[in-house]
Amino acid sequence: MRETLLLSDGRLTPTLQDQYWRDGFLFPLPAISAEAAKAARAELEAIEAQYLTADLPHALNTYKRVNAHVVLPMAARVARDPAVLDVIEGILGPDILIYSTEFFIKEPNTTQIVSMHQDLTYWGLGAIDGLVTAWIALSPATPASGCMDFVAGSHKNAILEHEDSFDPNNLLSRGQEVKVDVAPEDRTAIEIHPGQMSLHHGLTIHGSGPNTTDDRRIACVVRYIRPDMAQQVGTRDYATPARGTDTYHNFTHVPVPTTNFAPDALALYDDIRRAQAKVMMKDAKASTEIYA
Repeated sequence: MRETLLLSDGRLTPTLQDQYWRDGFLFPLPAISAEAAKAARAELEAIEAQYLTADLPHALNTYKRVNAHVVLPMAARVARDPAVLDVIEGILGPDILIYSTEFFIKEPNTTQIVSMHQDLTYWGLGAIDGLVTAWIALSPATPASGCMDFVAGSHKNAILEHEDSFDPNNLLSRGQEVKVDVAPEDRTAIEIHPGQMSLHHGLTIHGSGPNTTDDRRIACVVRYIRPDMAQQVGTRDYATPARGTDTYHNFTHVPVPTTNFAPDALALYDDIRRAQAKVMMKDAKASTEIYA
């Protein structure tokens, strides 16, 4: 287990910034306290218990996996945590939007995996530097529980060719996998623990194995973007202001929800999901639950 990287007054040092841009990832970083991570997990699991059989327009898993911050105040709260944003500012600068928030969960002793891929492959944003993913651990992410593996320096590639499998054992929306061989020695296991986070570039090749432990592997995954980025494939895209100003107006602003699954938030969620599905599933040969 690595020691948590040291920040300077809560922010990335120039050395850590250089390390991120060199490797395409950075870990383990402080995000929220271990106590806050435990509380966030408890709140998420209470929501799961309360709404699992509720009469929602979509399955609860869809809301957890796609834009959770639109309908769940706790997801927006974690994504907008000042300590997290202080770190993100060292990568993106002072103007920050939340592009998406999702809960990536691997249940205990299950075989689900995430194939090796680049995030930006199907997002319609191009091969950009102005997006960073914060992977915030709410439970231990270890090699045994299926933590991510990153390939150092792979973000310096363009968007590489991927192949869709739509394998139900793959947690990705299309079961997409980059069509290059990644040797085991080229993978760095990203072990982080509750309250810690990793950062990675949208072009960094990464994936993860199954959870062979007796505990759930739970992460709150937040994609942050600079306002000067823009959707290149779809006609409209959405983001939630997190810090600074947006003078570009390339994204329709999404308000922070005040209650779980409020009717207006559910309606907006469907508008966003439809718009993003046209981009995410463009030319797909099959459908998927979260972007059906």
